[in-house]
Amino acid sequence: MKLPRGMKDFNFEDYSKIEHIRKKFITTCQIFGFELMEPSTIEFLSMLEIKSGQAIRNEIYFFRDKSNREIALRFDFTMGVTRHVAANKSIKLPIKTATFGGVWRYDEPQKNRYRFFHQWNIEIYGKPNIEHDYEVIEFIHDFFCNLGLSNVMIHISHKKIIESYINEIFNSNDVELISDICRAIDKTQKKKLMEILNEYKAKGYDANRLHKILKFANLCGDPMEIEKNFHVDSLDGWNELKDLFYFLHTLNITNIKINFSIVRGLDYYSGIVFEVFDDTTNIALAGGGRYDMLLKSFGRKDLTAIGVAGGVERIVSSLDKHAIFNYLSLPRILIVSVNNEIRKQALILASKLRHEKISVDVSEPKSFKKQLHSQNYKYMIIIAPKEFTSGFVIIKDNMNNEYKMALSQLTSHLKMILSRE
Repeated sequence: MKLPRGMKDFNFEDYSKIEHIRKKFITTCQIFGFELMEPSTIEFLSMLEIKSGQAIRNEIYFFRDKSNREIALRFDFTMGVTRHVAANKSIKLPIKTATFGGVWRYDEPQKNRYRFFHQWNIEIYGKPNIEHDYEVIEFIHDFFCNLGLSNVMIHISHKKIIESYINEIFNSNDVELISDICRAIDKTQKKKLMEILNEYKAKGYDANRLHKILKFANLCGDPMEIEKNFHVDSLDGWNELKDLFYFLHTLNITNIKINFSIVRGLDYYSGIVFEVFDDTTNIALAGGGRYDMLLKSFGRKDLTAIGVAGGVERIVSSLDKHAIFNYLSLPRILIVSVNNEIRKQALILASKLRHEKISVDVSEPKSFKKQLHSQNYKYMIIIAPKEFTSGFVIIKDNMNNEYKMALSQLTSHLKMILSRE
């Protein structure tokens, strides 16, 4: 039996890794004061089209329900959360939300990205405040540190800087032109320069002007390096981006750099934008920015917003590659009975240990020799008739060390050795 293309089952190992990331995410949210919520898994298609127009139909799952309404599965959390916030005008500001769960996209399946995958997401809604930008980026930094991924780099930019330079080169404030050029910049991470130039030349764009834009987008580094190579002082948004960079350094967030190729292709971004990369593989793990324009589309001109979303499966891949994934919260313990006559005692002991919050399994009824060859258990508790009658069990670890332990001391002993793991 096959699944539809782009779908997969999540086995125990997959789910354990996702749960590990979820726990780290929730812990970080609690520290920063982000409150968990989950927007509806389905929305009216018309609501999702607010973001990208009818073209979004090619990238999402949508259908007509039994009432002949056009319905779509959520493709991110930002739309649903923003809808919720925009509709609830009595919520106290600032609103700090966090979400973690599954989303659906009808994209071409790729490595570490199926058509159903998991995302984490945080958003801050409120009055204009650059401090919210600081906080979101600090959250990103701390979250990845909590995961043990110290090799990530946060690339930051500013949509106003890019738009200001496009205006200067093309001598135009045309919204569609700016949007089209931003999409060209967004392609620089995936396509070669000549491919992009030829594609846009065919659309009627001046190749020399576009080349200047793409050369500018190639600028990368700290503010001093940028200013040495380009006169950016006159561009709208530069001082704000520079101040952000230096303030983050005062917070000891030094894994950041300015990268003008980061534009976050979507039109509703209006200020600071950023992406997070695994520096050793150059895989994007998260991205976001300021998106005040989306709130205006929902009729909330009084609010601004900034947020970030990350791909859970991509983070899983990064953790695996760096061999730092310890996704089991406790070592598993297997209770083994020497024969079937004493098996009920194994079941009773397992129940007692579980009530003490100790994670145990009971071996399947099979030969004692086969039970001893069970895999994936760090410790075994062996119940033998003679020892058990005397009030003892035998503990064996995966290094083949064995010792007797009094039943009266078993619970406290197991808690002690597990606390060291």
